Amino acid sequence: MPRSKKFGLLGIPLATLLFIGGASFAYYIMMPTALPFLLNFMGIQAELRPHSYFAFITGVMFWIGIAFEFPLIIYVLTAMGFVKPQVLKEQWRLALVLIAIISAAITPTVDPVNMALVMLPMSLLYFISIGLSYIAFSEREKQKVHA
Repeated sequence: MPRSKKFGLLGIPLATLLFIGGASFAYYIMMPTALPFLLNFMGIQAELRPHSYFAFITGVMFWIGIAFEFPLIIYVLTAMGFVKPQVLKEQWRLALVLIAIISAAITPTVDPVNMALVMLPMSLLYFISIGLSYIAFSEREKQKVHA
């Protein structure tokens, strides 16, 4: 269908940009604060091995990049009729608790500063997702009227 092609042509570059934005955030903002903490955890100086260092960095960049895809996923789920924007708006408190738990799991360190560095953009992305959900919902309603 023409509408599906249009969304595919727009969605793929947008998904790529969101992923690159998340990976860049992890590399340029999160890692400079996390690595000094990790390398001197509890006063014990750590020695880096290239394999473990690159595996750690790429793992964090990958998962933060995936987390930045959230607005696009919500848009698609709303356009398909699985998610309603009103529910997202009403459940924002629960969403923030879940974001805090996910941030704690993704964050490579145990300090609250790095957890907040992950939680803040994810919370912002959640609220952006609500706006995109309203847009997708209104487009879905227009399609129902015209059908």
